[in-house]
Amino acid sequence: MSRADDFQDRRKHLANLTEEELEARFWELAGKIVDPIVELARKNTSPSIERSVLLRMGFSSIEAKSIVDGAIDRGLMGKGVGHIVYKLAKEKNMNIREAGLKLVNGEMWDDVVVLFKGGAN
Repeated sequence: MSRADDFQDRRKHLANLTEEELEARFWELAGKIVDPIVELARKNTSPSIERSVLLRMGFSSIEAKSIVDGAIDRGLMGKGVGHIVYKLAKEKNMNIREAGLKLVNGEMWDDVVVLFKGGAN
């Protein structure tokens, strides 16, 4: 069984696009592919999943619970709690463990809220 070569027919709608337009089209389509996955993850996370992520990042279960509770209190669960710790660490030029422990101690949550532009909104 052989497949008919229909490449030229299938690419007609792209033939007159510039390299820049092709690149923009690529990123538009890539976004359309990824958007449902991101939305699914945002809507289907749970404290248990977020604690599990933090455990794999090296935090104890007690530390993970504290960080997740802080994220819930501020409407940030949909951002991903591991992402919150990572982004805070990068923004403040510290390691991940140090950033997470600051959150455990109730510090830097205002910075996190600013980084994520107010939480759930």
